[in-house]
Amino acid sequence: MDWRENWKRWKEAVGLEKDLKEQLENVEENEKELEDHFYKYLEFGTGGMRGEIGPGTNRMNRYTIRRAAEGLARYIEEHGSQAKAEGVVIAYDSRHRSPEFALEAALTLGAHDIQTYIFQELRPTPELSYAVRHLDAFAGIVVTASHNPPEYNGFKVYGKDGGQMPPEPAESLMEKVDSVENEFEVDTADENEMKASRLLKVIGEDIDHAYNDDLQTIMLNPDMVQTEGDRLSIVFTPLHGTANIPVTRLLETSGFSNVHVVQDQALPDPEFSTVKSPNPEEEEAFDAAGIEGEKEGADILIATDPDADRIGIAARNGNGRYELLSGNQTGALMLEYLLSERQRQGVLPENGVVMKTIVTSELGRAVAEHYGQTTLDTLTGFKFIGEKIKQFEEDGTYAFQFGYEESYGYLISSVVRDKDAVQAALTVSEMALWHKREGRTLHDALRNVYETYGFYKEDLDSMTLKGMEGIERIEALLQTFRQTPPMSLNNKPTAVIEDYQTQERTIVQNGHKETIELPVSNVLKYIFDDGSWCCIRPSGTEPKMKFYFGVCKETEHEAEEALSRLKNDMMKMVHDTI
Repeated sequence: MDWRENWKRWKEAVGLEKDLKEQLENVEENEKELEDHFYKYLEFGTGGMRGEIGPGTNRMNRYTIRRAAEGLARYIEEHGSQAKAEGVVIAYDSRHRSPEFALEAALTLGAHDIQTYIFQELRPTPELSYAVRHLDAFAGIVVTASHNPPEYNGFKVYGKDGGQMPPEPAESLMEKVDSVENEFEVDTADENEMKASRLLKVIGEDIDHAYNDDLQTIMLNPDMVQTEGDRLSIVFTPLHGTANIPVTRLLETSGFSNVHVVQDQALPDPEFSTVKSPNPEEEEAFDAAGIEGEKEGADILIATDPDADRIGIAARNGNGRYELLSGNQTGALMLEYLLSERQRQGVLPENGVVMKTIVTSELGRAVAEHYGQTTLDTLTGFKFIGEKIKQFEEDGTYAFQFGYEESYGYLISSVVRDKDAVQAALTVSEMALWHKREGRTLHDALRNVYETYGFYKEDLDSMTLKGMEGIERIEALLQTFRQTPPMSLNNKPTAVIEDYQTQERTIVQNGHKETIELPVSNVLKYIFDDGSWCCIRPSGTEPKMKFYFGVCKETEHEAEEALSRLKNDMMKMVHDTI
């Protein structure tokens, strides 16, 4: 369908809300912008459906929400009456129109007589994952755009196991969504009637307490925390999102009484007005926490993104200043602590497995191998880690120990099947207290890890390419690199080429090809003969092309120099190509 037909349908829609109608009128004179609103429907990527709020098929609004929820309803109906009775749990974050979008989804499901549970107020994404399992529901929905800018919102679907839908069921779901020809004709139920018939149930505190109780069991040294938790001074900021209550509750009930919340960032705010970006991957997000940390003499600073699935940590460095740890560094520290303590306590299994993504540091693999644990890679997106956890529980091949990705997402306990900043906050605090008792900061502990396993350094670059033209440029760039791959970078010959689109791994020296046992994805990775690597992939949630880099050397200086050269060589090639 031509985008103009979509536009005409919207322009002629009866009952279109005043704000959407006005926004539509404001872009009518700009054909390129108008085309961007209508040239496609929002699609499910690695993080579900996500986009800017506004009118049109390529925007987040009540009609695209209804369309997605209608597709889910048809998917559930296909699975029978039991699936409808088990129902769907819905949560939402602090973003613009999140409560409204959550209710629209519930009323759309209600039109199909599907049992629906909706949280009474905003809740973290990982608690939604937990609630799906706790209530034995068939599916879950969370309305969030994670750490995207304020103008974004999103819609993520979770399966019965509490994990984001992996490719096969997600494709089936999208077929159902695509079968909804007119989003204006989707039926919705009456909210009061749904509540009266108990088809719509409001949930809250019971789930909160169960979630908190289960997460307290992840501590490896609970007695230490209960008796000495006040020794660790923690400053925490939820960055105007959902994590304030669940994180402070978990820390305090576990024994950390010296917790200070950044008050200017404690309350939900859809504009995230005190930060440039509500992203704990960025140092600027810690500005207010750093001021509070100096005031309180804090040992560590903790920040979570708006839906509380990502977490950033800053700790005092050798100069006594707060320095942000990268996602890879925090993951390696947590992994070293978890595995070493489990080994010391005699609870480390022989068939333990650590899960990480293909763009996450190889340092985690080195740590896991040291403790006799297997490391398995997945595609980018925590749904793939959740999918593997489910498989391991069913076939018993591995015992899950830890899952993480470089983009600040971690999972310690599989009672949740998505990255969970709430449980990560507890583990990081326990780990920091343990090291403090030994006279170390987290940066001291990180130095010990590097000296033990090697100096692994990583970096990330990206290019924003918006609109239909941007999509075409991203695809053209990938095709160019697929057809003419770099045969050396940083004066290091390319040893292995991995193409996740064709699912082929090519050993360059002899041309031998192996099958990559992962789902198809438009991603390219190059591994060089010194073990360094780079990876190219389009973002699943933003109009971006991402470039990942990793090296390992014997000294920090060597690693930093090698990383800089690798990145510069690759990005020069990219800019020459594009």
